[in-house]
Amino acid sequence: MSPLTELSASTLVLYPASQPQEPRDENNGGLVFDSNLVQMQGDMPKEFLWPSGDLVNTTQEELKEPLVDLGIVKNGDEEAIANAAELVRKACLKHGFFQVINHGVDPDLIDAAYHEIDSIFKLPVSKKLGAKRKPGGVTGYSGAHADRYSSKLPWKETFSFLHDHGGISNSQIVDYFRSVLGEDLQHTGWVYQKYCEAMKELSLVIMELLAISLGVDRLHYRRFFQDGHSIMRCNYYPPCNSASLTLGTGPHTDPTSLTILHQDQVGGLEVFVDNKWLAVRPRSEALVINIGDTFMALSNGRYKSCLHRALVNTYRERRSLVYFVCPREDKVVRPPDNLLCRNEQRKYPDFTWSNLFEFTQKHYRADVATLQSFIEWQCSSKPSNF
Repeated sequence: MSPLTELSASTLVLYPASQPQEPRDENNGGLVFDSNLVQMQGDMPKEFLWPSGDLVNTTQEELKEPLVDLGIVKNGDEEAIANAAELVRKACLKHGFFQVINHGVDPDLIDAAYHEIDSIFKLPVSKKLGAKRKPGGVTGYSGAHADRYSSKLPWKETFSFLHDHGGISNSQIVDYFRSVLGEDLQHTGWVYQKYCEAMKELSLVIMELLAISLGVDRLHYRRFFQDGHSIMRCNYYPPCNSASLTLGTGPHTDPTSLTILHQDQVGGLEVFVDNKWLAVRPRSEALVINIGDTFMALSNGRYKSCLHRALVNTYRERRSLVYFVCPREDKVVRPPDNLLCRNEQRKYPDFTWSNLFEFTQKHYRADVATLQSFIEWQCSSKPSNF
C-alpha cells in the first residue's frame, strides 16, 4: 500500500499574498484557488504539475461504450431487458463504463442544475470559503483540493453535499444550502433536491439491470441501496493556459458504488481501456454510468471499477454534474451468496462503506489501487472476515 503522506494542511497560498484586498482563510493559511490569479503568476505553480505518466496523451480515439436504452427496459419488454443486460455485462467486464439514454430525467431539470453551478462558483471568494469542506468531511466547497493535498492538485473547484435516500425531510438539500450559503441560494437547493431525487430513482433502475446482468435476484441491489446515503458533486473546471501540464481530475477509480454523471459539451472525460486513454464523447441526451470500487466488491470482482480521468481545456470552462451512489454507512459490503460459483473464493473480505469512506477521506488519495490498499489496511488493523 502507498499511504498518502501529504494529507495535511499545506501552507501553499494559491491566492497571491500580494492581493491584500482579497479574503484569506485563517484556518488553512489562505488556501484559495483562483485560476485567473494563479495563471497571472507566470509559470504553472509546481503544485499543479502532474507526472508525465499521468499526462500521457489520449490517442484521439473515442471509447465505443454501449448506449443502453432504459426506456425499453422500463416498458417491461423481457427480451429488450435481456439484451440491455447483456450490453451492460460486456461493458462492465471490460472497463466498467456505459451510457444510458431515455433515462427519464427531465432535460429541463438537467439544464437547471447546470445553471445553478454558475450560481455557486460565481459567488464571491469569501462566500465560498464560508462553505468550505471541513477536514475529513466530504460536504462543502473545495478549491483544487488544496485543503487536502500539496501536490498534483486538480485544476477545478467542487461543491459537494449529501443525499439521504430515505430522508424524512423532503428539503434536506435545501436546508443544507440555506445553512452554508444563505437564503439567496435557497432556489439552488431546491433544484438540486429535485435533481438528486431523480438520480436516486434512476440509480435503483440501473441497480436492477446490474443484478439481471450478473444473474442474481433482480431486486437484490435495489434493496441494498434503497436506504443509501449518496453524494452529489458539482464540478467546475476553469480554462487553463497550461492544460498540457495539469489535469482536472487525475487517474483514479471511484471508491463509491456507482457514478451517474452528466458532462457538458466541452468534453474531457477519458477512460483507460486496453492500455490507452480513450475519450468519452459528450452526449447531451445521455447520462454516463461507471462502476466504482464498492460495487466491484459487491460483484466479487467480476465487474471492473472504471479507471478514468478528466482533462482541462485551454480556452473553455467545463462543468459536470456527478451523483455518487453509496449504500447506508453501516451496510456490510459482500457479494450475494448466489453469485459465487461452487468453490469460488471471495476476493474481498466484508467491510462497511463507512470504513472505506473514512479511509479515502483521512488516509489515502483515491487512485487505481484504492480498494486493494484499503483491504490491506483493514486486514492489518483487524482480523480478516472472508
